[in-house]
Amino acid sequence: MDVVPVPVAIRLHGLRKSFGQAEAVAGVDLDIGDGEFFSMLGPSGSGKTTVLRMIAGFEAPTAGTIELAGQDVTRLAPFERDVNTVFQDYALFPHMTVEQNIAYGLKIRKVPRAERMERARDALASVRLEGFGSRRPSQLSGGQRQRVALARALVNRPKVLLLDEPLGALDLKLREQMQVELKALQREVGITFVFVTHDQDEALSMSDRIAVFNGGRIEQVGTPAEVYERPATPFVAGFVGTSNLLTDEDGTTYSIRPEKIRLLRQDDKCPADADANANADANANANATGTVAEVVYLGDSTRFLVDLDGGGRLTALQQNLETSSEETAAYRGTRVRLQWQRRHNVPVPMPESESTCA
Repeated sequence: MDVVPVPVAIRLHGLRKSFGQAEAVAGVDLDIGDGEFFSMLGPSGSGKTTVLRMIAGFEAPTAGTIELAGQDVTRLAPFERDVNTVFQDYALFPHMTVEQNIAYGLKIRKVPRAERMERARDALASVRLEGFGSRRPSQLSGGQRQRVALARALVNRPKVLLLDEPLGALDLKLREQMQVELKALQREVGITFVFVTHDQDEALSMSDRIAVFNGGRIEQVGTPAEVYERPATPFVAGFVGTSNLLTDEDGTTYSIRPEKIRLLRQDDKCPADADANANADANANANATGTVAEVVYLGDSTRFLVDLDGGGRLTALQQNLETSSEETAAYRGTRVRLQWQRRHNVPVPMPESESTCA
């Protein structure tokens, strides 16, 4: 069966942005498909927000082009682009009701009053805030204000919705709840979401694809599983979750995720549920010995930092299925054996100037 290509909603070609001598975006080429939930992930100063602002029209590129649905919009004003933006601070008008906030953009576009009120109520219903139209923003919780900001952006029926760290001001539990709701909303409305975040878990849990930014460039684009399981660079391996980088005798550098490593006291036998095929083939397993330097109790899991006898340090992560914080803390200073399956070693290209030892 032939795969029908997804139409391109956003195309960036050779995109650059300089502020004086500082180059914030250093040549970005990127296609985002129609209807994708696409995340731009990276640390502060990596260029992701600047790229978003150029797509929105708030910043003019120093070089390169921006296309929306095949139209070159590089030099168009923000209001001439079929996009809307949701910001972290919500930017709601405090003197207006929720319904008036949502309908404001339609009023500027001279949409008749009856139509804009109907569309505002529909937008409120889409974010599950029916009956809140007469309230002021100050009467809402943080999560409710965020939903109003989303409704105000969606009411204009844009082709693309840009979201600049929209959940950053929320507490952890509310942020996790809004992640689920935001992804469900995107599926319902079916428009392209471009989501900027520095939170790796947020990007992994919500996105169809992720672009990992570093130093004004994109290091990798892929699905959450591709970016996490097969990092293309040392930066991606270290920034998206936690990763160990090991170098074999032949000079090849590998990434191995902490949760793939089994930690045993040095005199323990392998657990009964160990992979039978792996144990049948000694070459399938990698082994190392060392001393636990630090134990980090995380509630549902524990992170062990192990200084290896051969030099270097590995991080192992274990679920606390049958152990307490006291029991895991007792590992500190003990001799341990680490074991993992070689198939979980992912080759990572290293810059010539870098080297990693295990």
